[in-house]
Amino acid sequence: MSSDTIYALSSGALPSGVAVIRLSGGQAFAACAAIAGKVPEPRRAQLMSLRDADGLTIDKALVLAFQGPASFTGEDCIELHLHGGRAVVRAMLHCLSAMPGLRHAEAGEFTRRAFENGKLDLVEAEGLSDMISAETEMQRRLAMEQANGGLSKLYEGWAERLTHARAMIEAELDFSDEEDIPGSVSATIWAEVTRISDAIQAHLEGSRAGEIIRDGYRVVIAGPPNAGKSSLLNALARREVAIVTEIAGTTRDVLEVNLDIGGYAVRLCDTAGLRDSADLVEVEGVRRARALLAEADLVLSLADVRSGTPPEDFSGDVLAIGTRIDEGGEYDPFPYDLVISSRTGEGMDALVEAIGERLAVRLGSASFSLPVRDRQIGYLRQTLGHIGEAIERRDASPEIPAESLRAAALSLGRITGRVDVENLLDVIFSSFCVGK
Repeated sequence: MSSDTIYALSSGALPSGVAVIRLSGGQAFAACAAIAGKVPEPRRAQLMSLRDADGLTIDKALVLAFQGPASFTGEDCIELHLHGGRAVVRAMLHCLSAMPGLRHAEAGEFTRRAFENGKLDLVEAEGLSDMISAETEMQRRLAMEQANGGLSKLYEGWAERLTHARAMIEAELDFSDEEDIPGSVSATIWAEVTRISDAIQAHLEGSRAGEIIRDGYRVVIAGPPNAGKSSLLNALARREVAIVTEIAGTTRDVLEVNLDIGGYAVRLCDTAGLRDSADLVEVEGVRRARALLAEADLVLSLADVRSGTPPEDFSGDVLAIGTRIDEGGEYDPFPYDLVISSRTGEGMDALVEAIGERLAVRLGSASFSLPVRDRQIGYLRQTLGHIGEAIERRDASPEIPAESLRAAALSLGRITGRVDVENLLDVIFSSFCVGK
């Protein structure tokens, strides 16, 4: 229940130097007074002895109080900055669980309360979740754009402009006999609606760039058996991820590692050697490899330079890589974009640089104001559909296109959570960690 006072460990895994336990709700200050003897002055950290119900000291820690609505959740909040030992935290959580009116928070419940109390909208909440899970610099920047409200302002601006256009259409309908509502205003309105539609369409075209930044640029290593695919995966990962043998067909399943190249997340996938086989397990591995190739942002098509067989020409963006150049013998460099040795490292820096260049070309000059979640993209497409309906019906009775514009503005409002999103909240906030 939202009226309960909730608590949870909000910092990282234990043990740690400091562990932060957060409380939020109407009984937060009373709980603090029971544990620490009093509530410190709001927003000023105070070193206090924390005791359980029997008067035994649990820890000596910093305590901060945030009086609602000037807090993260909009409610009265307390933060206990304890020493990060498991026994200390366990004792404090046990103490809090025994207090009436307090319960352990559910996943994402602090952030959900912040949303429900108007401290942030859904896009900002999703950005906050992404910021916590960000592993690369570009993921952090993308998440910050959402968490700081940049994307929300863009959507709210479009919604306001659509609402204004709708109001002008309805005004023309309601006051068509009035001299100060000229009929020629219609041309101006529809020019503005078209501009909004074009802006949303251009924004949507950046959605794939947003997905790549957030979820990673998928690079698939492909080629025949014993082309050096697993050796390349291990060399780029700088650890033994895949088993490497001279036996053809060793790799049966997709192996994946995450890299950071130029601040971008890169998902590197090793696949089964592409060949015909009577082995059912290997056949399934080849099928999965082919399916993954269809989804790849970039394919590294490998071939042993000693084989005399050029790399396979896959569809999409492909780098032809010649392998095992350290093993002697002459070879024709013509079929290859790059030649490498996973064992000696020759050509590896050039390969990483080439992947980074292909990634930069793919993303172009994309800003960080990008839709990154299927939910956001779906509502944006829905908005475009309603605007398209309005434009098609512009010559009909004014209330008909006005209704389509109202539906378009509502779709934008659902992205930020301003209207009618109750059924989405459990799904969105359940993805958060407990304590956030």
